[in-house]
Amino acid sequence: MRTWTISLALCTVLWLSSPGQPAPASDVRETAAVRAAERAQKSVANIHSERTSTRERDNDGTPGRKVNGMGTGIIVDERGYILTNQHVISGVDSLRVTLCDGSTYTAEVISHNVKQDLALIKINASRPLPVMPLGTSSDLKLCETVIAIGNAFGYEHTATMGIISSLSRDVEVNEHQSYKNLLQTDASINPGNSGGPLLNLDGEVVGVNVAIRAGAQRIGFAIPIDDARKYLAGLLDIGPLDKTFHGLISHDVKTPEQRKLVVDSSEPDSPAAAAGFLPGDVVTKVGPISVHDQADLERAFLGHSVGAPVDVIVLRNQEAVPLTVKLARIDESRLARMPKPAVRAPVNRPRAATAEELIAAKCWETLGLRLEKLSKSNSKQLDPFRDKYRGGMRVVDVKPRSAAADFGMKKGDVLVGLHVWETVRWDDINYILNQGSLIHGTDGMKFYVVRGQEVLYGNLRIATSQK
Repeated sequence: MRTWTISLALCTVLWLSSPGQPAPASDVRETAAVRAAERAQKSVANIHSERTSTRERDNDGTPGRKVNGMGTGIIVDERGYILTNQHVISGVDSLRVTLCDGSTYTAEVISHNVKQDLALIKINASRPLPVMPLGTSSDLKLCETVIAIGNAFGYEHTATMGIISSLSRDVEVNEHQSYKNLLQTDASINPGNSGGPLLNLDGEVVGVNVAIRAGAQRIGFAIPIDDARKYLAGLLDIGPLDKTFHGLISHDVKTPEQRKLVVDSSEPDSPAAAAGFLPGDVVTKVGPISVHDQADLERAFLGHSVGAPVDVIVLRNQEAVPLTVKLARIDESRLARMPKPAVRAPVNRPRAATAEELIAAKCWETLGLRLEKLSKSNSKQLDPFRDKYRGGMRVVDVKPRSAAADFGMKKGDVLVGLHVWETVRWDDINYILNQGSLIHGTDGMKFYVVRGQEVLYGNLRIATSQK
């Protein structure tokens, strides 16, 4: 009887304390720090790297062992450009980026600046990515609360909080690396945090976490975001990356009251001169991108073709004035004369495999398909179906006893769709392969292939095939 009475009392308490709907977080819990982390976390990238140890071969003659590394990055452009530290990507064989939603991508190094310890990498996501909210380091105050988010010790999206302990620190890490004008913070910055954001309580990035003082507790450092953005403009420079130029000479103005890009002049006979920029113009928009500094200007022009018109808005005498810029092809002599604060050409790309090769390997392992892009001759096979399918990937091999083999896919088929997505590019395949619940679910995934003059479809049950 006693046991029954206790059990009944326990059930009654549980019933009374378990309402049908979860209560929303109280205002007391929804602090500025919580809101700041929620605002910024989707723009944080966790970076995992692999490199071969410097020892060429072990004693038994086998190649040196693989060493895993970690770091963090900040999404600076919705097309997948990510800012991180140069030491995070130095000497790596491959890079893998995991976003807040758990999606994973291979990454390539676009450019880097050894002296300033900054690098730009890129992933090919199938959707626009959220760009990190931009703050300024010009008005930071001693003891102001800040938050660090990063891949601390490999624990992804770890958030720590502290204060600005000091401003404008010069730090010498070793004989090869020193930093000027760093922010010092007591927010815990651990191995793996390098390249991640230091946030203010508005959820804006005010620094790029870069270093910790070995043997010291709660002493970490970050590059002020205003400095980092100047170097980011060089990493995004369309001259080395796209072999194009605009010829606009400008400078950033960043104060607690304003952030803007002011035109100084235009190079003679340049696209900027032809567009009609005047000294004192404030560039506010290039294409769809709002411009606040030179980094925004370069990323806004990045990817535009030579001669294609790009709409620009400038503020002139307090009035918005529309201009049109047509980028020109940069000649080698001009490229050679460009200032080089550090290595800015695409360098140090992952050596073990290209992004496409890594996606192809995953496709072979998961689906049992070896794919290739359609050639012009093979693409004619899709002509009768152009109203439905923009393109596809040609099947060049099918792995025995794989999901694809089990459900009848053959060499020569053109894969035009998986589930609800088209399969035109490697980016599409990569995105689909990252849909874990769909790939490994029991319901399977519908596929569509063109074979001869027919469109065939079936259902891939990967979990069943891999048992």
